[in-house]
Amino acid sequence: MKYTIMSLFLIIYQLSACAQKDNAIAETDMVSAEVTNVVISGEENKYTFSVAIKSSDQGCNQYADWWEVVSEEGKLLYRRLLMHSHVNEQPFTRSGGPVEITKDRVVYIRAHMNTIGYGNVIFKGSVSSGFHQETLETSFASELETTAPLPDGCAF
Repeated sequence: MKYTIMSLFLIIYQLSACAQKDNAIAETDMVSAEVTNVVISGEENKYTFSVAIKSSDQGCNQYADWWEVVSEEGKLLYRRLLMHSHVNEQPFTRSGGPVEITKDRVVYIRAHMNTIGYGNVIFKGSVSSGFHQETLETSFASELETTAPLPDGCAF
């Protein structure tokens, strides 16, 4: 009887801990697209950017639909369209270019989610000084959401 009560208590405790963990995950599992890494290759005015993105993709109804390179002034310098969701590939990396910037030009690399817009976890830097993760207000240069090129659908 003593062991049965202790076992029952242990099972209830474990179920409670699992429920709390699930709630914590649900609260922090926000819909977003975040840049997690950037690797650059090439030469001035012809750089290729390989950008890693972590996003809460769920299929075509919710997915990271592009990443872009933006100047500090808010000018779109390059956009890499993502034509499908990456549900089972997180984080994922996609390359794009050529990006026409000098080695010393400071830029932002950010990702966009089709349902909510820009994520605030971005990379900032230049080819010569390197890139580091930062946060950026999602409202920064938000008018770029309607600037071409824009995706015209989602494959899967």
